[in-house]
Amino acid sequence: MELKKLSISLVVVLVLVLVLQILSAVDFDPYRILGVSRTSSQADIKKAYKKLAREWHPDKNKDPGAEDKFIQISKAYEILSNEEKRSNFDRYGDVGENQGYPQQQQHRQFHHFHESFYFDESFFHFPFNSERRDSSDEKYLLHFSHYVNEIVPDSFKKPYLIKITSDWCFSCIHIEPVWKEVVQELEVLGVGIGVVHAGYERRLAHHLGAHSTPSILGLINGKISFFHNAVIRENLRQFVESLLPGNLIEKITDKNYVRFLSNWKKENKPHVLLFDHMPVVPLLYKLTAFAYRDYLSFGYVYVGLRGTEELSRQYNINVYTPTMMIFKEHIDKPADVIQAREMKKQLIDDFLSQNKFLLAARLTNQKLFRELCPVKKSHRQRKREMMPLLSLIFSALFILFGTVIVQAFSDSSDERDSPLPQKEEPNEENEKTFSKENRFPLLTPSCTSQAFSAPSLSCSRGLVGHSLAPTAFPPGREGSGRIPKKGFVEVTELTDVTYTSNLVRLRPGHMNVVLILSNPTKTSLLQKFALEVYTFTGSSCLHFSFLSLDKHREWLEYLLEFAQDAAPIPNQYDKHFLERDYTGYVLALNGHKKYFCLFKPHRSGDEGGTMGSCEDYDPLLHTGEARGKSSCSPGSKQAKNKLSKLSLWMERLLEGSLQRFYIPSWPALD
Repeated sequence: MELKKLSISLVVVLVLVLVLQILSAVDFDPYRILGVSRTSSQADIKKAYKKLAREWHPDKNKDPGAEDKFIQISKAYEILSNEEKRSNFDRYGDVGENQGYPQQQQHRQFHHFHESFYFDESFFHFPFNSERRDSSDEKYLLHFSHYVNEIVPDSFKKPYLIKITSDWCFSCIHIEPVWKEVVQELEVLGVGIGVVHAGYERRLAHHLGAHSTPSILGLINGKISFFHNAVIRENLRQFVESLLPGNLIEKITDKNYVRFLSNWKKENKPHVLLFDHMPVVPLLYKLTAFAYRDYLSFGYVYVGLRGTEELSRQYNINVYTPTMMIFKEHIDKPADVIQAREMKKQLIDDFLSQNKFLLAARLTNQKLFRELCPVKKSHRQRKREMMPLLSLIFSALFILFGTVIVQAFSDSSDERDSPLPQKEEPNEENEKTFSKENRFPLLTPSCTSQAFSAPSLSCSRGLVGHSLAPTAFPPGREGSGRIPKKGFVEVTELTDVTYTSNLVRLRPGHMNVVLILSNPTKTSLLQKFALEVYTFTGSSCLHFSFLSLDKHREWLEYLLEFAQDAAPIPNQYDKHFLERDYTGYVLALNGHKKYFCLFKPHRSGDEGGTMGSCEDYDPLLHTGEARGKSSCSPGSKQAKNKLSKLSLWMERLLEGSLQRFYIPSWPALD
């Protein structure tokens, strides 16, 4: 009786779920939610989404329905930002959650409770956020740079099984038990495991070609293959096995074992025979053969097959215990043997790594030569290699010490030769003080328009000119190697008017160095920026600009998405993504080659005493209402400290040693 009641309850629940799905599908219109038309461009959709996301973000909006509204906005943008999902919605009124899979397999990818019932996670708004995500995936999480620099090269030694997941994904939760079981089984055999969170690693997910979650793919020899079958243990195991080449292991019998072992002369490498009672070559042996294919040739002997008796008798094989033999120059007797009831990966690796080469191998390539004949550096060789570096260090110290001594004698001789001071007019005295002490960029707070010009301190629109008196450059700080031609730094505001000429159509070989600032930090950052880049203004290939973060935040965030690990990509579920501070960032933009270099601001508190601090402030430079009102408040000093290491970054920029981030095209500056 209780079982019957339970069955009835289950049927009622399923019917209610279906009704909710139908009602939700009817009411859910992503165009209406974002307030855009069906002909809107991707730029309009993105702009509408960001505006609504900021308005309805639960951390900003305390309305009780803000969270549900924010989820609808995010879901609508997810559909309309994907051309395939958008096309499906326009045609059928449905998004088609199984994007990227063959049509005949869409309805058998993930099934719950019954073969004909499919749960669509888009209608279940459970809080599956990152804080509650299963911690077992944490150690397998991949980032773009890690994938490119480590995983792809390692895929030439072993295959990788990678899962694409995300928050708010009911199907991801459903396949988790199967995924855990498969990972535990395959990882001990030597298969690499990876997990990509599409919400935080959108660039990597797009690079892999995964347009929906969950997705599972395989990586081997740098090539990607997608898994399209039902997520069960056997299918995933067969998928990994299908990634491996088919000619890794040769089937050996009494008829061909002599030919196989005699090929050591032609192939110049040892040969391995695997004896086992399994009719099919175990996956562990296939993975081992793939990992050592450059050093060893592998053959498999099925001891239960007729036609292998002579081979088993000759080498005294125990047919009930798996056996591995290494043959080198002598095929009548193995060079090494191991037997174990359960062959483990670690045991096999230790055995094969000690027998990778023949006793007298021919040095047929440079790689083999380096492995067989590694160069051991003696103490004398290491000392000789260090001599140029030591010589350079001592030369720099000698020049620095000599410069200090010469400067000290020069100052003392000037003091002796100078006549006794005479009484001068007050105006002349003030003028001397100004010319002697003003070695830093000058700003006038009384100038409220977009530009400054020196030395008259009058305002001119579109250009910021920071006046600098003649400056003595310390050794190694001459910047571009050319003496600055002007006594000020020309800094142009990057707007929609100057954008094309100053970036998009910038001449080949020229770069625009752009400072990111906001209205509160404009004065202090521009003053420090001019000081740091002044020694580099002698180069005719460098241009200097500033960009208002208050006006063009979206343009900057789009650009930073291409700078891996430079700054976290804002995520709609990140409670801090609306408050990210980019002031003090500096971009070196190469308009012709479409790449940029990124300077991240120096955090305050790490080092003190940077140039341009309050100690450098001269009250004689301010007149009228500005007299006595110092701009060196704690906030101003903190803003200046952000650029304390910019000059070192500029030197690396001119050397060409900075990392470059390429983009397909320059976005429009609205």
